[in-house]
Amino acid sequence: MNDMTSNLRADRRHALLGLMAATAGATIATTSTALAARSSSSHADGTGNLAVLTSQLARSPRRRDFRTVPMVLDDPHMWDAQALDLVIAYRGERKQVWDNTAIDSPWLNLMRNSVNAQVFSFRHPDFLAVSATHGSAHLALYDQTIWDKYQLAKLAGPAFASNTLIKTPDGALDASAHEDTKGLFGAAGNTIPILQKRGVVFMACHNAIWEQTGKLIEKGINPDRLSHEQMAAELTNHLIDGVVLTPGIVATIPELQHAGFGYVK
Repeated sequence: MNDMTSNLRADRRHALLGLMAATAGATIATTSTALAARSSSSHADGTGNLAVLTSQLARSPRRRDFRTVPMVLDDPHMWDAQALDLVIAYRGERKQVWDNTAIDSPWLNLMRNSVNAQVFSFRHPDFLAVSATHGSAHLALYDQTIWDKYQLAKLAGPAFASNTLIKTPDGALDASAHEDTKGLFGAAGNTIPILQKRGVVFMACHNAIWEQTGKLIEKGINPDRLSHEQMAAELTNHLIDGVVLTPGIVATIPELQHAGFGYVK
């Protein structure tokens, strides 16, 4: 083998190695850009599994015109069956159900942190967080009209003169930088409407509604002198927008677990 042939082969090897390095670099850059784009979303937009679910839930019916409701719901028409079935059947690989019971606990903050880490750290933009809401936390799912009429602050405790958890901060929150502590992804995002926009699903519990109705009647907070069945219906009719009513959240949690949802208490 002469020197010219050796040099030619060496040049070819260098060229091939250079091409491989350039291709690998381009692939890494493209992947990084794609991941960054996927994880920069402030809510469930785009065409992924979470976006599809969010769109389907927005179109699903929510009956809120009850005149009376019974203690035990035995007919799917009495709860948001279609919306609930959509959540249970969610195709995303990462999904989590939070057993939330205390309104004065950091439940919204914990869910926000979970969504942030799943989306920005682990790169799972289709991560679905579900709030299995009952106990005093369930009070946060009623609108302010019902809070005022039935003095729900007396059940919620001294930290809640009104339902601050359904309010959004004045002005638009910055959704362009997930490291901004004052932006959408920081503590200012610890509200139900903002988390809903990010794809979090809040489930309501009929049993909690029934029991909270009983407490109000016991306290004599019944301005219209309604029956238990009538007042429970009125509370149901004033669940905030987007909430998914279940026949009982403690019974719904196993359905979600069976469908692959991780459980968090």
